[in-house]
Amino acid sequence: MRSYLNGLKVATTDTYTNLNHEGVICSLGDGIAKVYGLYKVTSGEMVVMGDARLKGMALNLGHRFVGVVVFGNDRRINQGDVATRSFNIMRIGLSMELFGCTIDCLGNELISENPGSYTGSDKEFLAIDTKAIGIIERKSVTEPMQTGIKLVDSLIPVGCGQRELIIGDRQTGKTTIAIDSIINQRLNGYLFCIYVAVGQKKI
Repeated sequence: MRSYLNGLKVATTDTYTNLNHEGVICSLGDGIAKVYGLYKVTSGEMVVMGDARLKGMALNLGHRFVGVVVFGNDRRINQGDVATRSFNIMRIGLSMELFGCTIDCLGNELISENPGSYTGSDKEFLAIDTKAIGIIERKSVTEPMQTGIKLVDSLIPVGCGQRELIIGDRQTGKTTIAIDSIINQRLNGYLFCIYVAVGQKKI
């Protein structure tokens, strides 16, 4: 017995795939893969997709379809590729030695000040989908942080230890402000700075 979903030929028996632990990608868009099957997958579980073995995280658990967030270039997988459970919750490796490194969304090192020096042997793996610390449990922000940019320091109060969101159109200087602020901290003392870049989809 076979059924057709969005023009895809999908087997509904175990002769083609075990739908409890495997599935078929029916659609792709905006970094989200819609997978038919994966009936026994759990929320936050890592899913391996296609011949490229691209990793993703199952989030939207439907009755027949599962929404998987793709971690990486979704052009490496196609409609009709098989998605398989990993039986592991999606985790990322963390370490103090990552400071000074450029990493991707999975914690893999891309660029470092000392290439090849970080082995990652002391990484502590923590789940990606974790609950944030409550407001009451957090330490109060009492110390100001100077970015070194007079316009920003005079108009926007930035506290040491707080998160700051910079949004805007492309090529307007968002990354320049963030990087200059990080560099200027060397003049004021020692401060841990983490810059997270979230790209917008190109049309």
